[in-house]
Amino acid sequence: MSHDSRLTGVFSPVLTPFDAALRPDAKRFLNHCRWLRARGVGLAVFGTNSEANSLSRDEKHALLDALLEGGIEPAALMPGTGACALPDAVALTRQAVQAGCAGVLVLPPFYYKGVSDEGLYRYFAGLIEGVADARLRVYLYHIPPVAQVPISLALIDRLLDDFPGIVAGVKDSSGDWNNTAAMLERHAPRGFQVFCGSETFLLQTLRGGGAGCITATGNVNPAPIVELFRRWREPDADQRQARLDATRAAFQRLPMIPAMKAAIAWKSNDRQWAAVRPPLVELDAAQTAGLRQELDTLGFDIEDAATLAG
Repeated sequence: MSHDSRLTGVFSPVLTPFDAALRPDAKRFLNHCRWLRARGVGLAVFGTNSEANSLSRDEKHALLDALLEGGIEPAALMPGTGACALPDAVALTRQAVQAGCAGVLVLPPFYYKGVSDEGLYRYFAGLIEGVADARLRVYLYHIPPVAQVPISLALIDRLLDDFPGIVAGVKDSSGDWNNTAAMLERHAPRGFQVFCGSETFLLQTLRGGGAGCITATGNVNPAPIVELFRRWREPDADQRQARLDATRAAFQRLPMIPAMKAAIAWKSNDRQWAAVRPPLVELDAAQTAGLRQELDTLGFDIEDAATLAG
């Protein structure tokens, strides 16, 4: 991979299915990843909506190996490799780079709050220097509503100065369009790839020179999101965006991960898909019924959902 390589498009933090013992289900996981790839979606496995921080390092290693052995092309993969412990992050990132993954999505270390930019710089620099591989492409994961540890514009400047090419982009899940716009204006001219963290901002991001989106609901509504990415310059782009927003809102009114898993369980007729790992809990009966009703009203469906069943 050359230093001038650039990722664009729609990626999804792939949901992690669990078996009856709440172990990661590699077969369902591979089926889901193949289904997403058939619809043009890249795979940001081990992201927030993958329940990544409820998975062990060994489980992530095994799942990534299962995808590669199952024929998923490494160029479609952007695994989440951030961890509070820097040695864990280095090990996960090294595996992804050696496998040929297109990039890695890296959370800041999130347990300690109120940490300085200097501390975060040392973490990201330590990761890059620990992996010590010119093929590494780091995509910073800015998600202050969850991590409570923001990645500042000034920190991005410093990382770009010191690790050009290696620090390749960002997923901005701040939910603040002004922040995404600032990243586009300040960093995109340096070749920094800005992905919004929800398809709600996809059209604005593309119009601002961004790379695409890395979005949870790519798991359940991939084709329409990809179509907007491909056709955002066409006259009906705003109407497409509005339809995406309505579907996103139906899921966002509920805990997102259990809601998306409930939709897959429903449409695939595979009840095991609804399983989540503690501390998350599945939707209750009333929530499930309400979600189904709203999705039916929207005309929502999951194409070829039977292929997702275990």
